[in-house]
Amino acid sequence: MEAVPTGAINGVNSLDRVWTLPNAISFARIVLLGAFCWLLFGPDERIAATLVLMFVGVTDFLDGYIARRFNQVSTLGKVLDPVADRVVLVTGVLAIEIYGAVPVWLAAVVLGRELLVSVAVVVLAALGAGRIDVLWVGKAGTFGLLCCFPLFLLGDEQARWARVLTDITWVAVVPALILSFIAAAAYIPHARRALSERRPERTQHEAVSR
Repeated sequence: MEAVPTGAINGVNSLDRVWTLPNAISFARIVLLGAFCWLLFGPDERIAATLVLMFVGVTDFLDGYIARRFNQVSTLGKVLDPVADRVVLVTGVLAIEIYGAVPVWLAAVVLGRELLVSVAVVVLAALGAGRIDVLWVGKAGTFGLLCCFPLFLLGDEQARWARVLTDITWVAVVPALILSFIAAAAYIPHARRALSERRPERTQHEAVSR
């Protein structure tokens, strides 16, 4: 009897799976953003919208944890997980800024960093570099921001508790921002390594084509 390769389930490579629980969670997080935007800008249910966004943010770690813990890592999941994080963060920050719960400069800093990272990913892919795994410091920064921005939205009123909550959130958002920019800098050597590992393959291919 032929042995089933490591990482394969029922003869199918586990990395090729699509319908896994972690992938379903990632898809659900993206879909819930629609509910968040509708609650915020439709019936103006700020508290309900905040709770939805908090749930989406807190479950940031869940899909990756389940994938690793229960051997459900997949190629789609490796792409979908960080994409879901980016979509959730950008949509949440943009919506909360439009609503008026955070200053424009803070939203611009966060969105500018995300734009820079996204452009870098596209450029690296165009140059033929391999995919770079997400760093823990980047996940920590993203998780912090995903927690802080819903709190800004929750504290967007004149009550005393809301002002205290907003002050606490300002203290918490600073280290989250710092971690996110540290992560952006930390990706630079990984990007260089990915490019350098790709160059010999490209050179060999060009030599064969000649």
